[in-house]
Amino acid sequence: QVLLLESGGGLVQTGGSLRLSCAASRDNFGRLTMGWFRQHPGKEREFVAAITWSGISPYYADSVKGRFTISRENAKNTIYLQMSNLKPEDTAVYFCAGDGKDCLGYGCQVILTGATSWGQGTQVTVSS
Repeated sequence: QVLLLESGGGLVQTGGSLRLSCAASRDNFGRLTMGWFRQHPGKEREFVAAITWSGISPYYADSVKGRFTISRENAKNTIYLQMSNLKPEDTAVYFCAGDGKDCLGYGCQVILTGATSWGQGTQVTVSS
């Protein structure tokens, strides 16, 4: 299990941008599949984006495709979520997750949904 700590949330206007960060405690972070999820008030957590250890072919939920970019910096044990053209419906608590299994595409979403390592979340609020 790896300890994860998100940061970078805040209040932004519609159309604005934010970058979230997730720092991991584990030394072999470079071999982990990592991802972002979000939870709207009163709703279940939903998948946002995933990235494998290589960083090749990240996978996105349709609702954020073209607006959000996931990336990782293995030397810093950190992943990022660059969010652009934000909408009020992006308002949620954002969580990062990690898992040791390798994956591709939708398989990453499945694996991360069952991940054992989760951060505590960071609030993103988009005002209209």
